[in-house]
Amino acid sequence: MADGEIQTLDQIQCNAETQNKATLSLLYKALSHGETETVAGLLANDLEYWFHGPPRCQHMMRVLTGESAGGKEFAFEPRSITAIGDDCVIAEGWEGAQAYWVHVWSVKDGVITQFREYFNTWLTVWDLRPWEVGHVSDALWQSQPRDLYSRSLPGLMLAI
Repeated sequence: MADGEIQTLDQIQCNAETQNKATLSLLYKALSHGETETVAGLLANDLEYWFHGPPRCQHMMRVLTGESAGGKEFAFEPRSITAIGDDCVIAEGWEGAQAYWVHVWSVKDGVITQFREYFNTWLTVWDLRPWEVGHVSDALWQSQPRDLYSRSLPGLMLAI
């Protein structure tokens, strides 16, 4: 495979978490290369979307809907991509002290079905499965924007 060539999901053999993480890596690479057909093939036709942050910062939705030409308005370069369970993937990125984002994606059978975008918001993801005897609820993921520790941002808890 040539350097910079994007692998298809069929070329990646792995478990659900690894497959979902690969789906999101492919999405971000396709976005950065302007490969709209690849992006469209990864998204469900009825993608569910939710946003938290300043309205002017709904950058990813503008990219996904084609309102922003080729993602030139804002470049999403994830600093981390973490798969949680069989259907959740969290991507996080930041650019200096002004832009911190978290994307929470739901993936089913290689197709992205839900997208939650948090801009300039701290996020903690908790496991709130029905409790069993001895079950302790755990934080599964927490924002880690190294460049923004001195900044005050609103915080949210996402229960999955």
